[in-house]
Amino acid sequence: MKISGSNWFDIEEYLKHDDRCVLPLGSTEQHAYLSLSVDSILSEKMATDAAAPLDVPVFPGMPFGVTPYFMGFPGTVSLSMSTYESVIRDVLDSLYTHGFRRVLIVNGHGGNSPVQSVCARWMDDNPDTVCRFHDWWRAPKTWAAVKAVDPIASHASWMENFPWTRIVGREMPDEQKPYVDFERLRESSPQEVRALIGDGNYGGEYQKSDEIMHELWDVAVAETRELLEGEWQ
Repeated sequence: MKISGSNWFDIEEYLKHDDRCVLPLGSTEQHAYLSLSVDSILSEKMATDAAAPLDVPVFPGMPFGVTPYFMGFPGTVSLSMSTYESVIRDVLDSLYTHGFRRVLIVNGHGGNSPVQSVCARWMDDNPDTVCRFHDWWRAPKTWAAVKAVDPIASHASWMENFPWTRIVGREMPDEQKPYVDFERLRESSPQEVRALIGDGNYGGEYQKSDEIMHELWDVAVAETRELLEGEWQ
């Protein structure tokens, strides 16, 4: 149940019998030949597909995240960590006000992961809540499925190239790009990062078959759904 397809009467009625919801987190950043909105597209679709048979409300994906290292690429938008933490806290407080007590955060961007500490503090301040933080693409079963297909996979490579993250008419290179030097990346300015990674792919092939990608997606959806269906402690 997407919030964007609901009205307040629907949510008030839902909260009479359930207190779960899903909050997707994404970002707007370069993904080589793929959409700048890859992380937001994937986190919201993952949340929606996982929650659909359970009728759990899914809030709109947060379109901006923490990604200062890609600011050398036009179209990227980055928030400071302090701003991002404040936004997430305000969102969680709003959810609490209305009666949500179990929140699954489906995160689609690695730079957002440090905000897990906000979730921990929020639960400390509200002992009757559970906030789960789920990096969907590197959850155990999903990451194992990625590695089973091809151990060389990373940012903006085939593992993020789904039918719903491609730009129509954009051709993909037919090659396997070597991994970039991650140690150098960590010490580089945004312009240096751009020079190091070129088109934006960190390493790996640019595209796999749709059959492979749908199989990978199904693994990730099932793993995400398990967090909604399982015990909340």
